[in-house]
Amino acid sequence: MTRLPAREVNVKPTEQCWQRLQTSPFRARFRLNTHDAAYLHAKGLPQVLAHAREFIARRLAAAHPANDGKQTPMRGHPVFVAQHATATCCRGCLEKWHGIPRGVPLSPAQQAYSVEMIALWLQRRAPAAPAPAPAPAAPQQLELLPPGGRER
Repeated sequence: MTRLPAREVNVKPTEQCWQRLQTSPFRARFRLNTHDAAYLHAKGLPQVLAHAREFIARRLAAAHPANDGKQTPMRGHPVFVAQHATATCCRGCLEKWHGIPRGVPLSPAQQAYSVEMIALWLQRRAPAAPAPAPAPAAPQQLELLPPGGRER
């Protein structure tokens, strides 16, 4: 695996890193399950990305996050799945895949980059929203009597 030189803020160009991630069988196997896909579609991408910003700030931004390497569940939220798929799940993966070193707090630009990678994965890999269910047909009146009147 070849490493790309990191930019000044230790953030690689998003599309370049995306292409590298696609070559990893481990990263490429991640998919949203039915529950996570429904959550994404119900809440909408802007709300889910707000969660991503919060998760990154709370779980990854510190120089030495608690339980580093184990702080991101494998499932339970669309952001968690996307973090593993984009190697933004722990400081070790951020260093290996994105050139963002461990042991120093994430800068605002590095946090924004991590969220950008998550957004890219959700936009490209999340299943399409289900089509809305058709409106129910108007109830029809049942014929109780034969045409023309009463029963004979």
